[in-house]
Amino acid sequence: MKQPLKAIWFASFLIAFLLQSCSEETQRGLRPIPTAFGNLNEIVVIMDADMWDGAIGDTLRYYYSSAYPLLPQPEPIFDLRFFTPEELNKDPLRKELRTYLVVGNLNDRNSPATKMIINDIGEEKARKAKEDKDYNSALGRDKWAKGQLLIYEFGYSEDELMAVLKENFPAVRKRVNEHDSKKVDAYVYLNGQNKRLEEEIKEDMGVSMRIPSDYFRAINDDEIIWIRRETDETSSSIILKKIPYTDRSQLTKENIIALRDSIGRKYISSTLPNTYMQTNGVDLPVLAYVTKINGYYTLEARGIWEIVEDYMGGAFVSYLILNPNTNELLFVDGFLHAPGEDKRDLMQYIEHIIRTLKF
Repeated sequence: MKQPLKAIWFASFLIAFLLQSCSEETQRGLRPIPTAFGNLNEIVVIMDADMWDGAIGDTLRYYYSSAYPLLPQPEPIFDLRFFTPEELNKDPLRKELRTYLVVGNLNDRNSPATKMIINDIGEEKARKAKEDKDYNSALGRDKWAKGQLLIYEFGYSEDELMAVLKENFPAVRKRVNEHDSKKVDAYVYLNGQNKRLEEEIKEDMGVSMRIPSDYFRAINDDEIIWIRRETDETSSSIILKKIPYTDRSQLTKENIIALRDSIGRKYISSTLPNTYMQTNGVDLPVLAYVTKINGYYTLEARGIWEIVEDYMGGAFVSYLILNPNTNELLFVDGFLHAPGEDKRDLMQYIEHIIRTLKF
């Protein structure tokens, strides 16, 4: 009987060991994947230190850290954080950020950044980049955490790489902004939407817009609707006005400035007498260009405003949008007063609301 008992004991031990091993493997496999964190408009740049300190780094900073258009005080388009691949590996939290730009010279096979890029995109695509100069970037997602975006920029010389960074910047900027849009949306509509105000705008202006719950109606008369959000530090405003459309000469920078100045003179002042809002095209130029909002032909203008006879000012973005269903233009103006505060992200929140507009 001793032999069978020993066999039973050994079998029981083996089963218990295997079950424990499976349990440990299951636990490792089911370990939750972290969710990426990080600030809006923040890019983590991964490249070798000598490249960051040289012409490649200068080129990257020239574009990515250039001034956001247009704010009273300069703020960069993106906030950059830099790590070498070695520094990235030193702290696990550095691998849980939201947006990465990985830059490398594929001709330097000893470069840690190049090794990282080739490991991620594969040797076949690295060879393709050598044969096809138009293939100079790639995208990755969720490499170390959920909600991550990785953009790889590469070439086979420093000159190639500088050209790639310059030429690809508009597309990369758009891609990062799209990636950030979910974060913007979550913040703007954190407490829900003001459905009553949405219905009012729909009825009076013929458009649907998603209005955050913390906006309120300041004015609604026969001419404009003005909605606002007020905190102890900031004041955010959006004004809407319908205009008969007669000809394309209305879609000019001069006309959009005249429109916002006429509204500013009539409706917007400070607590001091004889004050009113006007566009300030002296200290900074007004930028105007054609764009689209949800497919609608749109003239967009950006600049700064001031209160005449008072020390107040801020940034604005204005839109003249052609309604394809009626013979009308919709003028939409978003402006911000935030003394002493950073304004880039706050202006993006206003723009995000306006860009939900649909006729």
